[in-house]
Amino acid sequence: QVQLVESGGGQVQPGGSLRLSCEASVRITGYHLMCWYRQAPGKQREQLADISNFGTTNYAESVKGRFTISRDDAKNTIYLQMNSLKPDDTAVYYCRLVQGSGDYWGQGTQVTVSS
Repeated sequence: QVQLVESGGGQVQPGGSLRLSCEASVRITGYHLMCWYRQAPGKQREQLADISNFGTTNYAESVKGRFTISRDDAKNTIYLQMNSLKPDDTAVYYCRLVQGSGDYWGQGTQVTVSS
């Protein structure tokens, strides 16, 4: 069983930056996809970005150019660097690991963008 733990959330002013981290409890090997999602109050969960074990990345249009997903395999961790944050980015942010039949989610970390 893989556990994912997000961190790095908090409150930031519009235009600011945050970096989220998602650490896996075990080393992830083989083909897999790690993703960042968010869910704002009253809205559906939205996929933001993903990164494969090969390092290929994909982004939602809503965050392309502002958010960057990356990974550090030595630390079993993925990151989401978020720049130029807007109030609409306020949400709970989750990471997800998809590998074969396995599908794991973290508990989420709150990001609030307000002045």
